[in-house]
Amino acid sequence: MQNITYRPLEAKELVKFQEIDRTEYITEIYAFENGQLILKPEPCLAGAFEPDELQNLIAQQQMLLTDGGEVIGAFNGDRLVGITSVEHNRRGKSNNYCKMDILYVSNAFRGKRIGHYLVQECKTVALSFGAAKLYISATPTKATVDFYLNLGATLVKEIDPQLFELEPLDIHLELQVQ
Repeated sequence: MQNITYRPLEAKELVKFQEIDRTEYITEIYAFENGQLILKPEPCLAGAFEPDELQNLIAQQQMLLTDGGEVIGAFNGDRLVGITSVEHNRRGKSNNYCKMDILYVSNAFRGKRIGHYLVQECKTVALSFGAAKLYISATPTKATVDFYLNLGATLVKEIDPQLFELEPLDIHLELQVQ
């Protein structure tokens, strides 16, 4: 197994985001209908990041850092193979959520528990920010949603209207940080 190291990223390192290979063949997605998750066939290929999309993601993470959030990278040598981030501001009526903004693991490195470790890092960061839960607006692919559910995430009890408006087809989840 490769030696993977984990550490916070500085703003100047965010250009390494382009090293992530997010390609994945998707066969099914979840939809939230009538209070439950419904699995539907949806074969497609999630390809590499488009240049504009990549620039938007980098800018979004730079803003997250500026606002006091944290971006964490998983490295195989000098190569970025996983990335995640947590917003500093808290959400929800009781201010008990921090949003886990992104989570990507390169295709060749999936299945090696890198995503698990990155989520654990997010939980630690969110706890240090004073949150009780992570708010996860998950891409509705079966692999993504099942990953979070297997970690103990549940359907969110308090939908964030701003996040729901941005991503109404995402599956909105929460995960206790302790």
